[in-house]
Amino acid sequence: MKILVTGGTGYIGSHTVVLLIQEGYEVIILDNLSNSKIEVLDSIKEITNIKPQFYQVDLLDYDGVKKIFQENEISGVIHFAGLKAVGESVRIPLDYYNNNITGTLNLLRIMNEHNVKNIIFSSSATVYGMNNESPLYETMPLSTTNPYGATKRMIEDIMRDLYVSDNEWSIVLLRYFNPIGAHESALIGENPNGIPNNLLPYIALVAVGKLDHLNVFGNDYDTIDGTGVRDYIHVVDLAMGHIKALKYAMDHTGAEAINLGTGNGTSVLEIVKAFESASGQHIEYVIQPRRPGDVATCFANSNKAKELLGWSATKNINDMCVDGWNFIAHVTNN
Repeated sequence: MKILVTGGTGYIGSHTVVLLIQEGYEVIILDNLSNSKIEVLDSIKEITNIKPQFYQVDLLDYDGVKKIFQENEISGVIHFAGLKAVGESVRIPLDYYNNNITGTLNLLRIMNEHNVKNIIFSSSATVYGMNNESPLYETMPLSTTNPYGATKRMIEDIMRDLYVSDNEWSIVLLRYFNPIGAHESALIGENPNGIPNNLLPYIALVAVGKLDHLNVFGNDYDTIDGTGVRDYIHVVDLAMGHIKALKYAMDHTGAEAINLGTGNGTSVLEIVKAFESASGQHIEYVIQPRRPGDVATCFANSNKAKELLGWSATKNINDMCVDGWNFIAHVTNN
């Protein structure tokens, strides 16, 4: 069975590709390499002994995407590709709306033309906005505070409307919380181009001396230590959620939104301490003012994932930090 993975050389995509191969799927990767590296394919091969078929194509290239479907008998799609930095989305909203929404519309149109009606979509907890109290349930009202989150919410709406128009579609909207960590082999992990937007790769670069300090935005929230609390999930647990969702989609029609989180909250300073313990390095940090749009606490209720997919997170914060440190140490030493 051939599965197309858009954004498959990226952080979450590459871990999902590894598990797909290990589960016996044939994987085709589409990626424009705007925020990932071609060398990831070699790492995937080193882990799995299989190098997946790869197309360097942008989803905005309609004919390029169409060619992939013409050349391959695809059974389903896992859709990661998209711009994903909240702050950047505020600065260049038109780029985010064009890339994320137009790219997805192109993908869905081409899937429809080729009668491929199974898709797992990489959504986000950002669709819950600022007005819901944690734990966050899939039934809560949605709102967004930035263009990145707005694109995720709009794409969810588009996909639900698509199912209403054609009940043969099987769509799973996976709302991620905060993925961190890396593969236990230390061969793949979060290694973005440029300065990281996410917490753990930023901490890791401080640990190896490539950055002077971590900026902690706000220490006056109503939390255990005043810093923001988030639901951090090991990227391998998250990737396994996609395998379970794909199996579910192959057996069910519909459009289901499902949280993927641990159900536990961890503060920024708790993450810093755990990473110091994992790495043996001191993490210098500087308290900065709160960022607009940040909530104090955000964590999932993941009961639906357990009930529908048979999935729950298995790894803890220490696992996440140890694996994340081993990966960045491997990258730095090679």
